[in-house]
Amino acid sequence: MSRLEPPFYPIVFVRGYAGTEAILEDTVATPFMGFNLGSTKVRQRWDGAVTQHVFESPLVRLMKDYGYLDAYREGAVVSGAGVPARTVFVYRYYDEVAERGDRREIEAYARGLGDFIQSIRDLVAGGDRAARDAFRVYLVGHSMGGLVCRCFLQNPGVSSDEARRLVDKVYTYGTPHDGLAFNVLGNVPGFFSLNNADNFNRTRMREYLDLPGDSPSVNTLSDRFETDRFFCLVGTDDRDYPAFSGWTRRLVGPMSDGLVQIASAAVRGTPRAFVHRSHSGHFGMVNSEEGYQNLVRFLFGDARVDGVLKVKTLTLPSKVQRDLDAGRRVRASYHFEVVARCRGVVWDMHRRTVGEASAVFRTYDELFPESGAPRHPYLFSLFLSSLCRVNTRRASLGFSVDLGVPVPEYEIDGAVWREDHHEGGYLYRDKLNFALTPPATDGAGWSLRYGADSRSPNRATGSVPGTPARHDGATVVSIPIRQTRRPGIDAELELRIRPWNGPEPAGRR
Repeated sequence: MSRLEPPFYPIVFVRGYAGTEAILEDTVATPFMGFNLGSTKVRQRWDGAVTQHVFESPLVRLMKDYGYLDAYREGAVVSGAGVPARTVFVYRYYDEVAERGDRREIEAYARGLGDFIQSIRDLVAGGDRAARDAFRVYLVGHSMGGLVCRCFLQNPGVSSDEARRLVDKVYTYGTPHDGLAFNVLGNVPGFFSLNNADNFNRTRMREYLDLPGDSPSVNTLSDRFETDRFFCLVGTDDRDYPAFSGWTRRLVGPMSDGLVQIASAAVRGTPRAFVHRSHSGHFGMVNSEEGYQNLVRFLFGDARVDGVLKVKTLTLPSKVQRDLDAGRRVRASYHFEVVARCRGVVWDMHRRTVGEASAVFRTYDELFPESGAPRHPYLFSLFLSSLCRVNTRRASLGFSVDLGVPVPEYEIDGAVWREDHHEGGYLYRDKLNFALTPPATDGAGWSLRYGADSRSPNRATGSVPGTPARHDGATVVSIPIRQTRRPGIDAELELRIRPWNGPEPAGRR
């Protein structure tokens, strides 16, 4: 029996959709079905020299950074008890398709996933009852692979509660959680059944996800799995998706990863990160530092930080305000840009900007409704890990939030206001730097320091104003976001800080 070392459970990769028979054959002919490909990019050093940055692939990095092994020995899949818990498996559901000569419904793949997970438990825990009770597994799905995972978790008819209980966390890359949609056709029609393309039709999705037929959307876990333990990586680079000679990205359009629209790539209520990567290929999210670093922090991290911007007031330019006071109709919508990074590294954990068509968008009426709750911009979910510190002797976990609120285009009586408008202006723009120190003992709060680049570049110099609150197991702090000159903003960046990878809820034991 292999010793279990939480949070280092076995990891199961589930690949995405093979759209043609040629792609399917190429897929089954490789041991890792694409998760080992990696990528090589050029970067400019401090001295101006252009060098290569090599990302070896998520699979290789898990082996090098965290001691994971692959599941192959002497030309075959491992067998017998005693397999190390730190093992990466690939769920090869397309092997049967290649052998049979025809494709099966997604429910069959989900049923097979449940069987596969239970077979991994036998390999790792053997017959030891305590080890079998403690056994857990992580699922990592790319594209349709994430829908196979959801079908397994959400449809009680395809597997057993015992198998579903073994899943600790799920991470998806570029999964069309609310279906695929094209500019002209809309959602993939149900009659597009060639090679099971109707798996991305919402009517068909309601069937295999066991959702009500009148459900307006399908991007919900319907209380079948904890949303907090389900992570969605969303791609925002539509231009670098190479599949089908670029026709797919032309059909889907911008505000997508070239195949999956941004609005469809996350499950409602789950943590997620946006990265400027395409659906797949050399510039794809699977073959990226951004994807990998979000993955390992979500699986193995120590803390989760969620950021919400609570807007109190938005002021108008003085001339626009005078028009409003004179009874003219003034309209505006607002974008919120955010880039979240970790200390000591050169890639982004989370990135949403206007220039990349991914910024958070809110209308004035959503921010300040006449009735009901305001729709506050949800900026980021960030996972931090002591295992990723660049200085292991430093207790704090460092991260930064680059926050910008561009000056909008104002409309007065239906006409765009151009006077005194300079494109590229901001109501607010600054980078906030944070140093988060875990509690020394259980029950103690987190210690947080912060600073702004406008006053102390790249440093967290002061304490958070006020007294941190406690709510639902989280430490809640508020950072003032204020620019008093017109047009300006008065808001608070609310951070909710929670420990991660602690004891699992009693209902899942």
